[in-house]
Amino acid sequence: MPVEGQPLAAIYARVSSEKQEQEQTVASQLEALYQAVAMRGYALTAELVFVDEGYSGARLDRPGLERLRDVVAAVLVYAPDRLARHYAYQGDH
Repeated sequence: MPVEGQPLAAIYARVSSEKQEQEQTVASQLEALYQAVAMRGYALTAELVFVDEGYSGARLDRPGLERLRDVVAAVLVYAPDRLARHYAYQGDH
């Protein structure tokens, strides 16, 4: 539960292949993201965790990414290449 005045974070993790899914890289990505959120003093709720499994970064039609875009339409992103490989696809579509 966020504390009043504590900034919120949203996190996004993605794997695109069966091998990555079998090696649980989504779990390792999420763990690293949870740690980064905690180290920076941000709050995180379940509604702000977005995951896509089995979707290539070249595709824009990813359910988790769509939900993330809806939530953070006007927020700055540290690493836009996680959203899409091509700059033109990183914003609204």
